[in-house]
Amino acid sequence: MDFKQLEIFMKIVELKSFSRAAEAVYLTQPTVSSHIQSLEAELGLRLLDRLGREVVPTAGGKVLFEYAKKLTAVMDQARQDIARFKGKTSGRVVIGGSTIPGEYLLPDLVGRFGRKNPGITVALIIGDTSAIAEKVMNGECELGIIGSKLADNRLEHREFVKDELVIIAGPDYPAPPGGKMGAKEILASPFVIRERGSGSRMAMERWLAEMGVDPTGLNIVAEMGSTEAVKQAVKSGFGISIVSSLALAEDLRFKTLKSIHFKGKKLLRTFYIVSCPKRSMSPVCQAFLGFLDAYGAQLSIVGK
Repeated sequence: MDFKQLEIFMKIVELKSFSRAAEAVYLTQPTVSSHIQSLEAELGLRLLDRLGREVVPTAGGKVLFEYAKKLTAVMDQARQDIARFKGKTSGRVVIGGSTIPGEYLLPDLVGRFGRKNPGITVALIIGDTSAIAEKVMNGECELGIIGSKLADNRLEHREFVKDELVIIAGPDYPAPPGGKMGAKEILASPFVIRERGSGSRMAMERWLAEMGVDPTGLNIVAEMGSTEAVKQAVKSGFGISIVSSLALAEDLRFKTLKSIHFKGKKLLRTFYIVSCPKRSMSPVCQAFLGFLDAYGAQLSIVGK
């Protein structure tokens, strides 16, 4: 087996698809399939199963995946150390982003960083806050940017930037008295909420609790797994919700959604950079972290 085969195999497992993996590694799908067939033939073991539209590892495939991650990490470290010896910073770093920073903030930052550091490749994995924290702890990501601080002493949290959450409603939703909503008005309205584990949901529930309102009293009519799904449900008149202002720029511009102000204090939450202090940080990750620190120092609230 060679590293190219292992990288392709890992990408299929991560993306759960031959076609998406082929796009990610810039190969045709038949070429990707040929690499996997060669790998399976060499090992004498079936590594992947198709379950409906998804591709998942077999029991043997899961064993290989764990070793492949370790081998890839060693190879990345070797490349970085050689580059440092030559006086250059280059290599690959895998970072995680919870839904809002991962979809609306980090892609731009990764692009800016890449233009300044052409020798470094940044791979971005997106999931909810809990999932990204888990990936940081198990070493799949060197660091993550998440939307809520977790009560887990295995993680180190660094404040990054502030994010404002706002109430959203469909374009035909009647304006509340005075144009603002308080916690009691929110509780009385049909509400579309993010799934458990979402940083946005954690921040919202903490804010309601600070306002003296039990979050379990929300009139929840739907629970969605992404901010985009929440927005589509709200656009259809299904109810109201609370989302990051980062996710609203185009909707407000085209008036497909309206934002409603809170009564009282703004609902702000902090994005945190999380890492695992028990794991050593690679030079390229340190370079990206320094870039994030410089960016965060320039801002007070993102999305404004």
